[in-house]
Parts: sequence; structure tokens; C-alpha cells
Amino acid sequence: MKVLLLLALVAAASAELDPLSDEFLELLQSKQMTWKAGRNFAKDISKDFLKSLNCVRKNPDIPKLPLKNVTPTKEIPVEFDAREQWPHCPCIDEIRDQGNCGSCWAVSAASVMTDRTCIDTEGLVDFRFSSENVAACCTECGNACYGGDEDTAFTHWVTKGFVSGGRHNSNEGCQPYSVEECEHHIEGPRPPCEGDMPELVCSETCHEEYGKTYEEDLEYGLEAYVLPQDVTQIQEEIMTNGPVTAAFAVYDDFLSYKSGVYQHETGLLDGYHAVRVIGWGEEEGTPYWLVANSWNTDWGDNGLFKILRGSDECEFEGDMAAATYSSK
Repeated sequence: MKVLLLLALVAAASAELDPLSDEFLELLQSKQMTWKAGRNFAKDISKDFLKSLNCVRKNPDIPKLPLKNVTPTKEIPVEFDAREQWPHCPCIDEIRDQGNCGSCWAVSAASVMTDRTCIDTEGLVDFRFSSENVAACCTECGNACYGGDEDTAFTHWVTKGFVSGGRHNSNEGCQPYSVEECEHHIEGPRPPCEGDMPELVCSETCHEEYGKTYEEDLEYGLEAYVLPQDVTQIQEEIMTNGPVTAAFAVYDDFLSYKSGVYQHETGLLDGYHAVRVIGWGEEEGTPYWLVANSWNTDWGDNGLFKILRGSDECEFEGDMAAATYSSK
């Protein structure tokens, strides 16, 4: 009983610590964990900004996507990396930056659409789906920088389509991302993430230098679906069709992830975040999912992280979705 009481007191004390404080980081580094903690964010960064990064907003009034039951037909390898499986699709290796905007839901969905279009066409269609267009124009998904639902974005892709668009200031595609990449980490070349989040407005025009009209640029999905909470079926889906989105619970300690296989250790729930799952593997006997985040390449492990696979860690396996590409 005394041991349980002591553990409870330690947990309560750690929950009260500022997740960006040296004390919280030292607490994590003192633990025997399957992952390593380090400083990703400056100690004085806005807590409101940190919460805005976790931007999944589930709307119970929106019909859920149909469940796709995947019949396993392939031998599942111990390790799989979509970047290596489809090297002719360099888009899979890209790490996007949502900037000072709660658009993780749109960024992750647009990235998966991009990957799957390239994979389905064997690299013949090099089309970067616009995070801007998804965030601003999928009004049924949510409220742009103030959160949304990545699953619904796939439905919109099937029914209404999305246009192309590259990173901020890239001038690539119909609608490049208008939100500036900002430095929410310790140090780097970008300006700091400050001020209110931008208000994105849906526009059905392409920038002046682009050679197509909005209608000409639209590309569509064929079938949108969610995946069962079954590791083998999820692996089969990724091996066959490409990366998928996942929405999971983010706790304070995740902010300090640097390497290894993340498992929640301590800290409070910050919200829910959408990311792109590109593979899996094992590290020192611990199974993991390989995941691309949208907080630029100087967060975590070059913009990537690994999270425990097979036990629905942080609800990670309970909400995975995707859609197939339509060649019209």
C-alpha cells in the first residue's frame, strides 16, 4: 500500500510540472524508457501554441467512414519502410510543417493523398496535394487552423477533390501553403511562432503563375475508409496501398521525444494529433510504428518518431484512415 501511495504521489507531482521545464525533462531522462527525451521546444514558448499543434477535432454529427476489412495475403516482414518500398516517390520522405496553425489533420491527409497518388501511378503522377486547400476548403471537416477531422478530408477528396500545392513560398502547384514555417524549436533558421493563428479562406482559384485553372487541377480519391484496430490488417494495407493517417492522444512527455520507441510515461493529456504512418519495425525487441510528424525536421528524430505497436499506445491504432486514388 505504501508503494502504491508513493507512486501516486510521484505521478501527481510530475503531472504538475511544466512540460517544458528543465525539471520535467530531467525527470524523463532519469527514467528507464524505450525512448530518449531531449529538448525540442524552447522553455518560454506559448502553451497555447503547443496545444494548437494537437488539432484533431472529432465531430460526432459527421457520418463515420466505412470500415475496410483487409484480408491478409502477404507475408508481413519484421520491418517495412514506405520510402524504401517506393523509392520513385520522394514525396514519402517529405516532412511538412503546419506552422502556427492547427492544421495537422489537413497536413497529414494531404500527405497521404500525395503518397498514394504517386504509388498508384508508379510515379507517373507527381502531384503534391495542397495542405492549404484541404484546410481551408473542407469546411465540413472542421475549422482550418482551429482543428478538424482528417477522416472527413478523405471523403471530401472522393466527392469534391483537392488541388495541388507545395510548401510555403514554394510557388509549387495551384495553392501553396500560405502559413509560414516557424521556429517552434530551440533554435533554427525560421522566425519564431508568435501571434494569433491565421484565418485561412477557401479560394477556388490558382495563383497567377500556375498554368491551370482550379477546376482543371482538381484530383479525386476513389474510396475512403477507416481501418480495423488490427495490426496485421493495418500492415497489409500500408504494404499494398501506402501510408495512412493516425489520430492519437498526445501527452506532455511526447513533446520531448528525440529517439527510440515512444511510450507514454508521465504528464497530462494535451489533445489529439494527426500524423502519417509510413512503416514499422522493431528496436531492441520493442515493436513500433514508423511515423512522420508535421512539426518540421528539427523536431524528434528528423521529423519522425516511433511509437509502440500492438497495444494501441495512446489510442494510436484505434483511428487510422486512408483513401485510394482515382485516375478519373
